[in-house]
Amino acid sequence: MSKLSRSVVVTVAVVGAALGLAAPAVGHPQRTKPTIVLVHGAWADASSWEKVNSRLQHDGYTVLAAPNPLRGLSSDAAYLAAFLQQRTTGPVILVGHSYGGAVISNAGLSDPDVAALVYVDAFVPDQGETLLGLQNGGGDPTALFDFVQYPGAPAGDADLYIKTAVYSQVFAADLPAATAAELAAAQRPITFGALVEPSGPVAWKVLPSWYVLGTADAILPPALQQQMADRAKSKITKVKASHLSMVSKPDAVTTVIESAARATS
Repeated sequence: MSKLSRSVVVTVAVVGAALGLAAPAVGHPQRTKPTIVLVHGAWADASSWEKVNSRLQHDGYTVLAAPNPLRGLSSDAAYLAAFLQQRTTGPVILVGHSYGGAVISNAGLSDPDVAALVYVDAFVPDQGETLLGLQNGGGDPTALFDFVQYPGAPAGDADLYIKTAVYSQVFAADLPAATAAELAAAQRPITFGALVEPSGPVAWKVLPSWYVLGTADAILPPALQQQMADRAKSKITKVKASHLSMVSKPDAVTTVIESAARATS
């Protein structure tokens, strides 16, 4: 405490005593909880974090559910970097679901305030790897996706939508049928190009990380999740959940995020 600060405290104490008021407590300031930035993946949007968001806010955290453009890995990471630099102050915990895991891995070093990474059923690529490559090509894409050409797309690129008929089976198998149908109808597409764009330098080599692994995930194999989490030396929590763990198991996901926040604040 500076001399001026001590003088102010003493003055306030003297005046307070004269008025019969209790003296102000002097001690170490309370630690500020980090801001939690939630990054959704493909075929979802920020509303997929609704249950986790409400729990974190109830526990006193500032939460920002960042938009993810889903246009390309490098451009999406640059968008998140700008978001972090302009919308957050103080420590940040970055949380990424699915493709969002690749985005936070690429954006995590852009802001020195990022203290930790939390992956939820997420891709954790190393530099130079592609998401499709991690899945050994991912099989026949026409069996899983509807391709939609969009204006201004690079040659050969298209938006990918999970076919409505298989969405609940591969993406939301542990959710009520009505909920899965609503999510399928509102899904946001990702460009094919984002899935084949090599990752840049990754933050998990520098920052501590946590991983929520859905053992019933039908779109990102649990064995691949385990492999990526082990490589990143993440603290792993397994939940019996589909690819949307944050929707079907929000308490477990919230617990992991808050564990990361406490460990790094």
